Amino acid sequence: MLRDQGAWCRLEAEDVFTVHVGWDQYVYVGSNRLCEEAMGRTRELGLFPEPMTTSPYAAELEEPDVTEAADEGFWARVRTVLASRKAVLLEEGYVRNATRFHRLTPENLDAARTGLSPRALLTVWPDLNPDVGAVLATLPEEGSAEFVWEAQDGTIRHAVVDNTEYQELATLVAGALPMYLDERHPLLCAALPDSDGVLRARW
Repeated sequence: MLRDQGAWCRLEAEDVFTVHVGWDQYVYVGSNRLCEEAMGRTRELGLFPEPMTTSPYAAELEEPDVTEAADEGFWARVRTVLASRKAVLLEEGYVRNATRFHRLTPENLDAARTGLSPRALLTVWPDLNPDVGAVLATLPEEGSAEFVWEAQDGTIRHAVVDNTEYQELATLVAGALPMYLDERHPLLCAALPDSDGVLRARW
């Protein structure tokens, strides 16, 4: 997290100890007791600890963006979409900045559901496109793009690429089913509730 790569999460031991890494690379350490010795040692190491009443990344301060639960009603809508489209792509966000993809069909939907991570953020996208050339042609000339494709072994892969990597990407996805996410709009989005049906995930 300090290198601003990969997953983001809150490290917490209930109300006893917390560590949050901010998007600005500041580290916010919380404790249920005063830590004067640790503060002194931190200063000796050349760092600059500052006391705060609460972390700006505390969960209770954050308003969730997604408030819909991936309940049976959500899955019924997924089945309805599959009935007309035959296949869709499911993006499973299991922690911040870390996702995996599943290609859903009416036949594998139930099996895919059983393997999802608790409290995951689920985004349903249109299916992959068999026209590789058309998809590659839509990539932006500047900046980065998130690209998803189905490899020959049937696994779904994804990468964030920029214009310096497009030629390599074209070779990589030749004969695959690709999709450029930035040009598509999600069909559905919800977060998995806990086993008691209560949505506690914050996305």
